[in-house]
This record gives sequence, C-alpha cells and structure tokens, in this order.
Amino acid sequence: MQKTELPTFARLRRTRMTATLRSMVRETELSKNDFIYPLFVVPGTKFKKEVSSMPGVYQMSVDEIVRECIEVKSLGIPAVILFGIPEHKDEIGSEAYVENGIVQQAVRAIKKEVPELCVITDVCLCEYTSHGHCGIVRGDEIVNDASIELLAKEALTHAQAGADMVAPSDMFDGRVLAIREILDANNFQNIPIMSYAAKYASGFYGPFREAAESTPKFGDRRSHQMDPANSNEALHEVQTDIEEGADIVMVKPALPYLDIIRRVKDTFQMPTAAYNVSGEYSMVKAAGRLGWIDEQRVMMEMLTGIKRAGADMILTYFAKDAAKLL
Repeated sequence: MQKTELPTFARLRRTRMTATLRSMVRETELSKNDFIYPLFVVPGTKFKKEVSSMPGVYQMSVDEIVRECIEVKSLGIPAVILFGIPEHKDEIGSEAYVENGIVQQAVRAIKKEVPELCVITDVCLCEYTSHGHCGIVRGDEIVNDASIELLAKEALTHAQAGADMVAPSDMFDGRVLAIREILDANNFQNIPIMSYAAKYASGFYGPFREAAESTPKFGDRRSHQMDPANSNEALHEVQTDIEEGADIVMVKPALPYLDIIRRVKDTFQMPTAAYNVSGEYSMVKAAGRLGWIDEQRVMMEMLTGIKRAGADMILTYFAKDAAKLL
C-alpha cells in the first residue's frame, strides 16, 4: 500500500516545536496588570488568621492589610478589592455605612501607605447583617428599594474614605443608578463603578462565606442573583447596569460561565471583569495538596482561559502566586 504523506502546508506543529516559537504565536497573554486581589479586613491589630477552606487566604486587621498591600504592589499587581467583617452585626447592616467602618478604616490606611495601589471596595450588606443577606429583610422577602438606599450610602462612605472604585455585588435592581446619583451629587463624579452585573446564585461561593462570615441564617439568594441556567438574561442585566452608569461590568463566577464572559464582551465591548471565585480557588488548592494535579500549571491555565474568554481583568485569590510566576 502506498504511504500517504501529509501536504507540507498542513504541518501545524511547526510553530509549536520550541518554547520561543510557541510564545511568538501565542494569542492570549496573561499579565500582572490583569489581576485584582481580594482581601478580607477585620477589627483589631496584629491579627492574621488563615481561612480554613482557602489555604493562603487570610482575615487580617488593618495593619496587616497594609503590609499585605505593600507586598501586592511590589509584585506588580495594580489593584485590591476589600471585603469587611465588622465587630458587630445587626438587621440593617449599619456598620457598612458608618464613617469609621472597618473597610473605611482600611481604605484610608492603604491610601496613606500605598497611594499608587488601586483600592476597590465591595459594596454589599451581607457581611454586616445579622441574618447574612445582602439587604433589608421584611417577613420572607429581601426587599429591593430600601436595600439600595443603604448600599448607596455605603458606596458614598467608601468614596469619602478614599476608595478609587466601588463595586456593588448585591444584584438588586437599580443599585448602580442609586450609587451613581449619590456619588455625583457629592462631587465624586470621577469614581468609577465596577458592577457585579451578571452574578449567579452559585454553589461556588461556599469558602468565601467562611472568609467573609456571610452565610445566610435562612433561605438563599436566588430571588436576586441569577439562575445558573440563564444566558440571555445576563445580557439584559449587563445592559441595564451600563445604562445606569456602570463603567466596568463583571461576570461571577468565572469558570462555569466562560460563555457568558464571551457573550458580554462581544455584545457590549465594555471593560469586562470576571471573578475567579473561592470555590474555584479551593478546588485547585485541595487537588494540588493531594498531588492530583500540578497546581501551578492548572492555576495558569485557568487564568489564561478566563482571559481568553474575554475578561480584561480577573479578581482572583491566585493573584500573588500568578504574579510571582509571571
């Protein structure tokens, strides 16, 4: 039988044969500038406690957060996002929007010591409420309009403390507009809003709820966060947030929703963020510790995949590890 030869033009392996060639034709480049590093700030001093379900992630007091931010900046990571755990919680999350709240303290301290670092603040009530929900609860309902009034107040206090950007994560209707209006009315027209625009009611948030101490005491968040089965709805959510004044839109989680990231980027051509969430992080860490996967390789493949899907920036607990490799 005559041997069949591939035509010379079909040999796609030619540009894969060496590391130099592979880098020359690489379509997606991951950079330190893509990363936003999440941090959890708690009251006290000299406090640093590892989150049991998230190896390498810590709850930290303000002084420790500042030290962490100095390291983050030295690694070339441009931004952090702050989540606060208050000393006291109540039904209306009142410590979320006080002048000297835990996040507000952290913002002022970071901007004093590391002014070049971009400080983003998560705007939500779930860490601050005694029931663990993102807003005001009346009867069996997590109410919308009363909740967004408090979220707008929270965002304003963050801006007054010196935050460079605010990021509402609750998914209530109209909260981007309420925040934009209160910021503009108080001369913070130049503070951008990064909206959690397509945030799904996901099972991947479990470790985060330990870190942020925000597990709901009853019910769930499916009345205001998106059904994982829906794709077109995500585009409606994103469009609404853009129309209300969002400057950056986010998809959360990242890995199960790479198709949503791509659709959002292609449809709106807006700066697009993706949150590589706690469950995604913890699965890689756990499998790596058990020796089932090459943790560093999987981490970089995961982050590259999120970037390839269309994300301009990635919120990830891997930021420091990835930055060291890059």
